[in-house]
Amino acid sequence: MRWFIVPLLSVMLLGLPVAAQEAPPGGDENYVTPGMEGRAPSAAPLEGDDVHIFTDYDGTVAGFVSIPDRQSGVLVQEQGRDWRAFRSGWFLWIAGGLILLTVGALAAFFFWRGRIRIESGRSGRWVPRFNGLERFAHWATAISFLALAITGLIITFGRPLLIPLMGHAAFTPLAEASKTLHNIAAPPFVIGIVMMLVLWLRDNIPNRTDIEWLRQAGGMFSAPGTPHPEAERFNAGQKMIFWIVTLGGLLVSATGLVLLMPFFFADIGGMQVAQVVHALTAAALIAVIIAHIYLGTLGMEGAFDAMGRGEVDENWAREHHSGWYKTLKRPAPDAPAPTDGKGVPAE
Repeated sequence: MRWFIVPLLSVMLLGLPVAAQEAPPGGDENYVTPGMEGRAPSAAPLEGDDVHIFTDYDGTVAGFVSIPDRQSGVLVQEQGRDWRAFRSGWFLWIAGGLILLTVGALAAFFFWRGRIRIESGRSGRWVPRFNGLERFAHWATAISFLALAITGLIITFGRPLLIPLMGHAAFTPLAEASKTLHNIAAPPFVIGIVMMLVLWLRDNIPNRTDIEWLRQAGGMFSAPGTPHPEAERFNAGQKMIFWIVTLGGLLVSATGLVLLMPFFFADIGGMQVAQVVHALTAAALIAVIIAHIYLGTLGMEGAFDAMGRGEVDENWAREHHSGWYKTLKRPAPDAPAPTDGKGVPAE
């Protein structure tokens, strides 16, 4: 009987898929598979559209799981649809537009105003501006921020801009390296931000001098030869940059930590909000730092010396930070009066 039963079972098993496909649900002989209207019956899909892969559903679909990872029970998360649309649409236009607008405005200002010169020329005499610890805090923050900005832009704009130019095979290792470097550069940036807060908080408290400086826009739009408004160690513009960089830096650091430790501080919805805040704040910081770099290098003669060598030319200090310069030339209250070397008070 074995020679008869084995072939019979084989035929029955092979016939089950065909019978299941040909049997209409509910016994309805007029039933037509969705997407196959007007087509001849077939045992297999003819085109990709014949296979219904995804059905749009406006809501969250979640089940129950027994493992510790409760997020694995979420099948459809409705906020993710909005996040993905913003991340790959509006955000690219907002961030790209903000950065390009800043670069364009600075270029236009440079061609109109030119480089802001030291009106009385360089004196050749140097006055101390920043000590070694202050310069370390600045450059640690600056270098790590540049690494974060460049890698962040690669990750953000790589898919629409770089993949068409270099292809997926070349972009993949670049994206992986950018992600790794982005995570490595984050701790030095946080340390630098905290150091700047400790070192320069007292000098960046707004006061009445800043009101006049802002009213004159720091002399940026004044005719060459016009005296610059009085400023202390940091003028109102530098104070604005300080608060934007420190507060914005703390915000991107906090949201970056949320993203760096998935599901530790927030669920998937909170992480999506953190990513949006992180990206928008970073784009604003990049635009501000581009303006800061311009003024500290090409835009103003003598400005780079402050962080480059820790000293500035005496004429630069007198013209751009006259209030601070006066404190340098004023002797301490308990300091002895200068003499001519023979004990006779100097005139």
